[in-house]
Amino acid sequence: MTSGALGRVETELPGLPEALRRVGEVILGDPAEAARSTIIALAERAGSSPATVTRFCRAFGFSGYAELRVALATETGRAAQAGWGAGVGHEIGPDDPLDAAIEVMAAADTRLIQDTAAQLGLDIVARVAEAIVAAPRVLLVGVSTSGNVASMLEGRLRRIGIPGWSAGDAHVALSEAALMKTGDVAIGISHRGRTREVMEALAEAGSHGATTVAVTSFARSPLAELADLVLTTASRETTWRLGGLAAVHSQLFVLDAVYVAVAQLTYERTNEAFERTISAVESHRVERGQ
Repeated sequence: MTSGALGRVETELPGLPEALRRVGEVILGDPAEAARSTIIALAERAGSSPATVTRFCRAFGFSGYAELRVALATETGRAAQAGWGAGVGHEIGPDDPLDAAIEVMAAADTRLIQDTAAQLGLDIVARVAEAIVAAPRVLLVGVSTSGNVASMLEGRLRRIGIPGWSAGDAHVALSEAALMKTGDVAIGISHRGRTREVMEALAEAGSHGATTVAVTSFARSPLAELADLVLTTASRETTWRLGGLAAVHSQLFVLDAVYVAVAQLTYERTNEAFERTISAVESHRVERGQ
């Protein structure tokens, strides 16, 4: 991982050991300063050691501190140039003007999508898309807001002729997972990667030979650990949009990337499917002027 570092650190910070968490807090407190600091200076500010900073770097996929500094410098420079910092991290109060609240939301969501895109493993997206194209069945599992995201991808896949089903009920999800076979694909969606219903369904599908995919903000979560392939999402909480609600846009973005990759692999079939489905519903549209 050479970009999207800040988003991943912010998302995974609460689950880190204390020593690594202090390093992460220093970096998030002033990323630009961290990019300019030596490993010794950063360790001193975090009340830790250079060895702990190195462990922190490797925990996030960097070979060492030099690579992390380059990623931080690149990311903070890009953010400053684009003006992403405005509004990010600000709380929305009950008396704030609506235009100010919308500015905070827009800044947070813009940064969220950029963080997600930066940390997205393109090779993993490609492998997931290839598996979906070849799969006789695709099962999408999520509950609550993640279930709504699963339903949206189901609709897109079916629109282009991919046999996909979403399941938000635990019993339905387990029943569908139990019928999966080698070559099928099961995708579990969970912000924290700790939703029991999603984990059980993915494990059941995997036990029958299906390729399992986790979509989560936490790369070291239980859901990620039991999946064959992992797609990570960024999460940026704002007032009244916490936890899973904060991850919805990034989940949609990641799964949209998968959908686009599938459409590219099935270009002719996808275009034909769009033409046929548009024609099928055309008579249900009201003409202009009526």
